[in-house]
Order: sequence, then C-alpha cells, then structure tokens
Amino acid sequence: MDGSPQPPGAIEPVKKHGAPSTGSTGNPNSRLGHKSSPHSQGRVMEQPSTSPRFVGIDVSKDRLDVHVHPSGLIFAVARDGKGLEQLTTQIRDLAPTLIVLEATGGFEITVAAALAGAGLPLAVVNPRQIRDFARATGRLAKTDALDAQIIALFAERIRPEPRPIADADSQALAELMARRRQVVEMIGMETNRFRQARNPRVQRTIKATLKTLEAQLAELDRDINDSVRGSPIWRAADDLLTSVPGVGDVTSRTLIADLPELGQLDRRRIAALVGVAPVNRDSGQMRGRRVIAGGRTDVRNALYMATLSATRWNPVISQHYKSLVERGRPKKVALVACMRRLLGILNAIIRTTTPWQNT
Repeated sequence: MDGSPQPPGAIEPVKKHGAPSTGSTGNPNSRLGHKSSPHSQGRVMEQPSTSPRFVGIDVSKDRLDVHVHPSGLIFAVARDGKGLEQLTTQIRDLAPTLIVLEATGGFEITVAAALAGAGLPLAVVNPRQIRDFARATGRLAKTDALDAQIIALFAERIRPEPRPIADADSQALAELMARRRQVVEMIGMETNRFRQARNPRVQRTIKATLKTLEAQLAELDRDINDSVRGSPIWRAADDLLTSVPGVGDVTSRTLIADLPELGQLDRRRIAALVGVAPVNRDSGQMRGRRVIAGGRTDVRNALYMATLSATRWNPVISQHYKSLVERGRPKKVALVACMRRLLGILNAIIRTTTPWQNT
C-alpha cells in the first residue's frame, strides 16, 4: 500500500483471458498443462474422414474372389444370379472408392453389368497390366485369392479411370461383330484347306462347310445391318463414317461397336486407345525407333484395311501417304501415319456431326 515490497507469496497471479485457472487441482479430467481445446476458442473439431476403400475381384468361371484394401476383408461368392446379388449388396455397403476386375474372356461381362447397374465405380482392365504390376511388386505366386489381393492393390496404387459399361444393345452389336470376324477367319482357313486338298471326298466336305459358313456370314451381315439402321444414333454415326472415302460398312460398324469413345476424346488419346500412336524408345543418348503397341486390335485391323483403300480413293489420305513416301518414310510407316490421320478425321467428324466434304 505504501510502496514497500510485500512478502513472498503474497502476490496473486494475474488471470489472463482464456487461460486455465491455477486453482483448479485434483480433477483427473483437467486440461491443466495441455494445449487449449479448439472448442474453447469457438472452433469446431473436424471429423476424421473415412479412408478410401479399393475392391479387387478375381473372376473365374464359377466363382468370384473379392479382396478389400486396405481393410483386408476377403470373401467369395458364386458367379450366378444369387451370388451377383450378394456381391452387389456387400460392396454397396462398403461404399468403395473404386472396383477393379480383369477382362477374362467374357466371364467378367455379367459381373461388370451387375456392379455398373448398382451405380458403383468400376474399371475393367487388361489382365497383362495386373500381372506386370504383380511382378513389379515381387508377387510371383498366383492363386485366386492372391490375384484378388493384387487387383485391389493395383486399384489403390494405379487408380485406373472408371468407365461406363456398354448397354445391352451395344454389347449385342459387339458380339455380332466378333462372331462375324470369327466366321470370316474360318472361311479363310477352309478356303486354304480346299486349295491343298486332293481327295474329292475331302473337297466335298470342305465345300459343304464353306457353304454353311457363307450362309452364316450373310445372316450375320443382315442382323448387324438391322441393328445399326434400327437405332437412330447408330444410323446417324454410320452415315457420317461412311461419308469418308475409303470407309465402308465393316469399318464403320466395327468403330460403332468396338470404339464407343470415338468423338469423345482428342486425337492423341483416341490414337493411343486404338494403338496407332508411336511409343518412344529412348534412353540416355540413344534414340530408338518409334513403334506402335497395345490398343484395340480389332479396331486397328479394320482401320488398316480402310486406310489401304483411302490411300487410293481419299484425296487427303492419298496426298499424305505420297508426301511421306517421297520424304523417304518406309511404306508401312507411312501407312500407319495415314491410319492415325484417318482416325483423327473420323473422330472429328463424329464429334462435330459434320459429314465428309470434298474440297
């Protein structure tokens, strides 16, 4: 009071706003000595987000093995109607970030359709990618359960882009086109056998087989034509594609059935998807040859035949081919470049819905 110093311990500490009281003792729930809670400062505590889940499914003829990453959950169901219903229900409850399964010769189609129909994010990938990934991670053993685990890990590490599954009509058209290619291949094989046969009875059986195959080919062509012309969207796309010199019915319908992305991607991505984009082979000072690799073989084969025709009848492709050859490019290299050019033209025509116009 008079300015003289007070005895030790007589001074009370000054209380600061927001600081815990020094008098709070003995409470086991006390926050004394800890940082203040965000709630005491008017902030709302953030809730921990749910960790992403990735599902790998190994598809076999009669069974589906499922692995969920990172939880490690595993289960298996039969590849039938009841099993697919159980699979869809269990995976929907997991709310996965991504589901991945391999393309296994058609067995995956019903599985993919069931999952896509449930609105689940799905990617169907090439089995070669999965095996290459497994080797890169040192996983050499192979069982159905291990394959499902590797597929789930692939989904988490690589994260392939989910793509919509084709509807029933598109799948039916693709199946008709695939069967047509098989019949054409068998006709070629039987024709070669007929040329080598010397026994008249063998020749008669081959002729009978050829007659049956040719009748089937004609029936398939009618079914394909009816499917394409019966759909307004496919009919419009068919008219646009066949307006380009060099592109006939087979090429047009192969593109419609097996390349639904046509017109939706840029020219570089569509070329890579088909497999006509050159792939670099460089290392250090070495500059290797650019080659094409991967892609959709059936589409590329049809495009090759269309390009052969276009180098004669399409003025743009013909001029491009001649200029490349004159500059010293090998003819096969020039032809592949023309395939890429023709595919870019077809992609632009579908995207803009503008038919070919001669200049």
